[in-house]
Amino acid sequence: MPRPEAMSVPVRLLDPGRLEPFVGSARVAELERAAAGVRGRLGGRRVVNVNSTAVGGGVAEMLQTLLGYARGLGIRAEWLVIEGDPEFFEITKRIHNGLYGGPGDGGELGEAQRVAYERTLSANVAGIAGAVAPGDIVLVHDPQPAGLVPVLVEAGALVIWRCHVGLDGTSEWAERAWSFVRPYVEGAHGFVFSRERFAPSWVPREQLAVIPPSIDPLAPKNEPLDRTALLDVLASAGLLSRDGRAPHPTVLRRARIVREGEAPSPETPLVVQVSRWDRMKDMPGVLRAFVEGVDGKTDAHLVLAGPAVDGVTDDPEGLQIWEETVALWHELAVADRGRVHLAAVPMDDPLENALVINALQRHAAVVVQKSLAEGFGLTVAEAMWKSRPVVASAVGGIADQIVDGESGLLLDDPGDLDRLGALVSGVLESPAEAARLGEQARHRIAERFLPDRQLLQYATLLHDLLDRAGA
Repeated sequence: MPRPEAMSVPVRLLDPGRLEPFVGSARVAELERAAAGVRGRLGGRRVVNVNSTAVGGGVAEMLQTLLGYARGLGIRAEWLVIEGDPEFFEITKRIHNGLYGGPGDGGELGEAQRVAYERTLSANVAGIAGAVAPGDIVLVHDPQPAGLVPVLVEAGALVIWRCHVGLDGTSEWAERAWSFVRPYVEGAHGFVFSRERFAPSWVPREQLAVIPPSIDPLAPKNEPLDRTALLDVLASAGLLSRDGRAPHPTVLRRARIVREGEAPSPETPLVVQVSRWDRMKDMPGVLRAFVEGVDGKTDAHLVLAGPAVDGVTDDPEGLQIWEETVALWHELAVADRGRVHLAAVPMDDPLENALVINALQRHAAVVVQKSLAEGFGLTVAEAMWKSRPVVASAVGGIADQIVDGESGLLLDDPGDLDRLGALVSGVLESPAEAARLGEQARHRIAERFLPDRQLLQYATLLHDLLDRAGA
């Protein structure tokens, strides 16, 4: 049966050789040897990935990169996206927040929600199952398509459930979310989590792989930008003033910006958090910490930037968090509003969006990621790769990326706004320390969080999966 084109995401082939300047020839050669072994084991099988959106958020970004390199290594890698209605994504966002340990919108996850969830996935079964052949390996990403796991297993696929979210401990909300998800995924042939502590006890440890995400140094969000290009991008997007320079529009779509007065000048130090408008990213908390804890006598400004709230189809919470953050901004004194900027960056053109975020991270004096819970935190790795000093919560995968005091600064308690303000102020006041942290940050990402390492781990996972299946 032909694959429905509406559900297939195009993937651009990427030559793994382009990683050599960053990882060295020996690491590229090791990756190519591993890929040759995987090709031999797969035979005619494909590796099919299923998730809920092609744009917006770390999973979509990571799939575009990893599948591009997989194709460049000769692996038949495919990407399919399910469709859902607002009710479905409201339910799956509730599950998402629950797996992070929070109540989300506080709504139910009972029988009515299960019926609605299964109804939406039933509408996707023909397209997804028709695109998968017996023997194919299918990676199902996160809770949204999790209900397809039993159908794919029955169709003869080897199915891996890849969960990108999680909590280091547990909570009543996490237990409730796992109770909802478990019946669908416990029959999978393998499981992948970003941290071992994220995996619930019922996941068989012999079927568990721990694979942290990675970033592509040559993706549009991470590729080098000189200062002239960087300033043009930010001015075109409305995030900085042109400061007397001649107009040279680099991007076509301006961000939706809430601010008092003019845009910051290029010389203004920026404290930046880039995140989805997600309750677990705690944009309002960053705003409060900056206003209350970073001395207004400094000339630093805060920029909270995220995707346009109508640009991420699987996240119904975005508009609510954006509006809550805007409402909090309006409550500030005029002087404080003048140094806090909220930006919703358009998603109409993903490459343009990536360019704006790249420029903003590179221009930042300090990058913050004050997550209340975090699966990994790609924005942390992105900023570290750009040699930015990062101040972030010591939660989830962030704690795996940053060595406190060496490659960044960790906030032990995400709710400690005073401490966050003090850490950010300390970096702003010490350019030498900021430069040291940034240099070590880039080195750590180069060592541990570039695509060759993640692809090698997936190669091991596929071999183990095929061994267990006797294939």
